[in-house]
Amino acid sequence: MRPLITLAAVLAAATPLSAEQGQATPSAVPAPRLTFERVFASPSLDGPAPRNMKLSPDGRWLTLLRNREDDRERYDLWGYDRSSGAWSMLVDSLQLGTGRELSEEEKMQRERARIGNLRGIVDYQWAADSQSLLVPLDGDLYLARVGGAVERLTDTPDSELNPQISPAGAYKSFVRDRQLWVGPLGGDAVPVTPADTNEAVRWGEAEFVAQEEMGRLTGYWWSPGDRRIAVQRFDETGVGIVTRAAIGAAGTRVYEQRYPATGSANALVELFVMNPDGSGRVKVDLGTDPDIYLARVDWAPDGNTLFVQRQDRAQTTLDMLAVDPATGQSRVLFTERAAARHWINLSDDYRWLDDGSLIWWSERDGFGHLYRYAAGQWQQLTAGEWVVTKLLGVDQQAGRVFFAGTRDGVLAQQLYALDLAAPGAITRLSDPAFAHSASMDRKGQTLLVTRSNDSQPPQSFIADQAGQRIAWVAENRLDADHPYAPFLPGHRPAQFGTIAADDGTLLHWEMVTPDMEPGKRYPVYFYHYGGPGVQVVGKGWDGALRQAIVDRGYIWFAIDNRGSANRGVAFEQPLYRALGTVEVQDQKLGAEYLKTLPFVDPEKIAIDGWSYGGYLTLLQLQADPGLYAAGVSGAPVTKWELYDTHYTERFMGKPQDEPDAYRIGSAIPRATAMTDPLLIIHGMADDNVVFENATEIIAAMQAANRPFDMMLYPGLTHRVAGEQISPHRYNTVFRFLEASGVTPPE
Repeated sequence: MRPLITLAAVLAAATPLSAEQGQATPSAVPAPRLTFERVFASPSLDGPAPRNMKLSPDGRWLTLLRNREDDRERYDLWGYDRSSGAWSMLVDSLQLGTGRELSEEEKMQRERARIGNLRGIVDYQWAADSQSLLVPLDGDLYLARVGGAVERLTDTPDSELNPQISPAGAYKSFVRDRQLWVGPLGGDAVPVTPADTNEAVRWGEAEFVAQEEMGRLTGYWWSPGDRRIAVQRFDETGVGIVTRAAIGAAGTRVYEQRYPATGSANALVELFVMNPDGSGRVKVDLGTDPDIYLARVDWAPDGNTLFVQRQDRAQTTLDMLAVDPATGQSRVLFTERAAARHWINLSDDYRWLDDGSLIWWSERDGFGHLYRYAAGQWQQLTAGEWVVTKLLGVDQQAGRVFFAGTRDGVLAQQLYALDLAAPGAITRLSDPAFAHSASMDRKGQTLLVTRSNDSQPPQSFIADQAGQRIAWVAENRLDADHPYAPFLPGHRPAQFGTIAADDGTLLHWEMVTPDMEPGKRYPVYFYHYGGPGVQVVGKGWDGALRQAIVDRGYIWFAIDNRGSANRGVAFEQPLYRALGTVEVQDQKLGAEYLKTLPFVDPEKIAIDGWSYGGYLTLLQLQADPGLYAAGVSGAPVTKWELYDTHYTERFMGKPQDEPDAYRIGSAIPRATAMTDPLLIIHGMADDNVVFENATEIIAAMQAANRPFDMMLYPGLTHRVAGEQISPHRYNTVFRFLEASGVTPPE
């Protein structure tokens, strides 16, 4: 991420903010005030945001999706020829695209992948010959040659979902009309799975909870050499139906959505193995209990074994099954069990090696670490009170493993390598002045690194195995031509500190203050998420939105409560059967700390959160009336009985078994305890946190004659965002805060 213009230094994470540190000296160079309109306009103030960086199988080409300067959400396919050092656009999404509206299935799949706002090319795949790429665009498929020629493969009104080129490159495959289709790469495809008159039956797709909660977006897997395909079949007949009214500006479309609410039936999932033409189909033995989750599916490198991760409904046990693809017979290779009062966190951080061994991520010692499983024996590769956050790659010839983790601090992830022969000697490959993320080619030769810090937006580059930069992908230098350059004089540095929870656990906080005049007190925009699996506080670039809030004269503040990500099992355990409890307590500690600071107006601390954060806003206002000046609740879950099985039951169990946990964690029974100003925001076509969550709390407040404000977004889903919608949302929030008296000093 960054050659940069140096700004004020970031304070050490363990250093609390002092009154003197809070009173920053006004900038000598005036800067224009950042508006929400500019924050969400093009070109992006963060600079370029490349996505989906991949190396061609032969290693010659680096390809990525690059957004346009004049349209930050439209992506084209670009390639970097490592032999010539030249960049070129391989596919222009505007020139090639039809502008055809996507099918409802593809729209929802993009929502699950968190790319519902993107346009143009959102994915692609290299063919094995390194000469062509499969490119989905506007619901159809294209084959792009590195020389510039593009061939259209499909032209249908329905979208081709989950398109793939087979590993050896002989076939293309995709899902359409609830069936898996396969055909020669340059020829016509035909359905290879049975047609079913029951519209609740689908082949080759991942069911709702797999996409939304399990990080699994596909439902079929090619074997090496194109010999066989493992294909999921799921039947949602028993899944409850939510009538989702996608209320839009010009009308309403009603969808009968299968939504597995907690405690109710999931889709019935089966797995089959078949030849590419659909013949030779055998059913995989997933065990006698049909009420399980198909978590992950992988082929051994030689294609002779299919590995299936089977998770129980309670999510406390994960079995690794070894399956004979010829017969479908399975055996349990090993079992992963959750710690007491905890759950299994699913992971993609594992790799089957050519010698039959496995690199595996596990929390079995209380922290997420890497292990090697070989010949029935386990060897721990990493250890300590820190976590491996991603397995990046394995160089099998050299015996080197590359990963990201928090070994040097939880606020800025770094990149590391170890030797399998001597795993105790871990080498850091990255600069600790930045927070990092990365990916790697299949052979573990080249790193694709993204790095940033508080004063440098993300930079991307190719690096060798030692972490040394080979070439920039996006240098994103903060020079005079950078979109953010006009606002640099007003850029305010982040400051960090810790607060002890009631059990002594240190909680990390982050704060950004405006230019403040001595003796004056300032309002606080207190942002939170609070739920499991997410870390808010960190030393990477946090975008221009935060600076726009600070430019309005507000202090920006966040704290990561117990239960948030990357701190280990013991840090998460307080949420077990207790959502909506410890998070409220820990966020309150943040508010109480703020009230001790001489530059904070203790009567003007407002909280804002989205999704789980919106839920937390409601509980905080209910638990401590008067502590917060106002609260914004965006797309909140209001009662856990309305949310899905895999997420909710992981932490809360089933409502039939844990009625007290669901009662305590509900925002509905104590809705009338909220006396502070409240703004509720929700997308009226939300298919994740369904709109009924909002109507429940709205009805409870109205029935008790309690005042509140509300902003609803017709036609928008859980992602209420867009070039005009996003500034509208934030302008609404700050008009509400101003009307509630949460304003900067005169």
